[in-house]
Amino acid sequence: MQVTETSNEGLKREYSVVIPKEDIDGRMNARLTEVGATVNVPGFRPGKVPLAILKQRFGDAVRGEILEQTIQDTVQRNLDEKELRPAMEPKIDLVTFEDGADLEYKLTVEVIPDIDPIDFGGIELERLVVDIPDSEVDESIGKIAEQQKAYAVEEGRAAEDGDQLLMNFIGRIDGEAFDGGTAEGMELVLGSGQFIPGFEEQLIGAKAGENKEVNVKFPDDYGAENLKGQDAIFEVDVVEVRAAGAVEIDNDFAKTLGLDDLDALKGMVREQMSSEYSQVSRGRLKRELLDGLSDRIDFEVPPGMLDEEFQNIWKQLEEAKEKDNLDDDDKGKSDEELEERYREIAARRIRLGLLLSETGRLNDLTVSQEDLNRAMAEQAQRFPGQEQQVLQYYQENPQSMQELQAPLFEEKIVDYILELAKVTERKVSVEELLAGPDEAAAEGKAKTKKAGKKKASKKGKAKAKGK
Repeated sequence: MQVTETSNEGLKREYSVVIPKEDIDGRMNARLTEVGATVNVPGFRPGKVPLAILKQRFGDAVRGEILEQTIQDTVQRNLDEKELRPAMEPKIDLVTFEDGADLEYKLTVEVIPDIDPIDFGGIELERLVVDIPDSEVDESIGKIAEQQKAYAVEEGRAAEDGDQLLMNFIGRIDGEAFDGGTAEGMELVLGSGQFIPGFEEQLIGAKAGENKEVNVKFPDDYGAENLKGQDAIFEVDVVEVRAAGAVEIDNDFAKTLGLDDLDALKGMVREQMSSEYSQVSRGRLKRELLDGLSDRIDFEVPPGMLDEEFQNIWKQLEEAKEKDNLDDDDKGKSDEELEERYREIAARRIRLGLLLSETGRLNDLTVSQEDLNRAMAEQAQRFPGQEQQVLQYYQENPQSMQELQAPLFEEKIVDYILELAKVTERKVSVEELLAGPDEAAAEGKAKTKKAGKKKASKKGKAKAKGK
């Protein structure tokens, strides 16, 4: 194999690779001999078919196989010998591959840049911790009780907000019934917001046996294109008016949910809420970590990776444009301004991805089969009754398994870095935890400013007293 470097610019390397025809012929003959040992050719016993006949019959198929295998072997050997670590799949351009001639191809590789190590111990982070108030636990249990509420028919009752109606209806636009606008035996809790704005309010005061005409206008952003902004009239037959029965939140209520008593229910709800808030806190901490890492790195990004990542982002941006769903910061900006911004975002993502990957490689971090099994089980639990099919899907689809493995690997690396970093805890309210980073920062500044005023006030008093 003859390898000649033809270009070396930045992270891009190009090579001309020539495989002598003698090597190709040797591979061809060896493979044809293997084929001849098993195929049936009229007039010849298996293993006794002349090479010339095998080449005539199977040469084209074997030649394609030899081309693929030879390129695969020689590309990997070239990468190993030159200690190149490709950032993405190398590009192969075939120059010549003819019977009786050398195989020649061009190999283009973008390599992973050199990444200076970071002292993770010098990173300072803050983990937000929430003490869940009893009132919030009670509120959550109250919502559970609302969902368990039983409704009973009350003869002659005029419907009130919170009552449940059993009804039939048909909707028309310009006198014509439309698809999806007809229902029988529909249950609707007034005030639930289940129907389009204005519908439920017009049924307040309705009684069983009444026919009500409800006039509404579909929102401009309604899901069905043919109904957006349309005026519609619904003829509603009220079959029953049901009043909600009060749900007593006590030990008996807890038992209907499969728990021993009310304390057990409160404990379960608190644990669930704590888990959810911990996930939010983890997300905030991870974002703070990635922002800090991004500020510490500045290395060249492989251009192919940058283009690929940018195109993925740009595709999502164009879809958001079509749906008039752009972020407020992006509205009114030219394509040139948007491209500049999102190329920077793409470069940031790639740098962080390469840094995390390199950290995982240098510290022998891996995703175990146990980790994958746990992740597959979690995915399967999302589809009750189809768990076995979900597990089988992952086992039979390596690409889906890789998509499952990638975030697990990233979380392992993040955990590794967090163990080395200086992480302090700060107790916050639920509102501060759930606020966006900008809102939280503003709240923090306000508290600092307020504390500063208190200190200044105390100092002023001390001076006035002559202290």
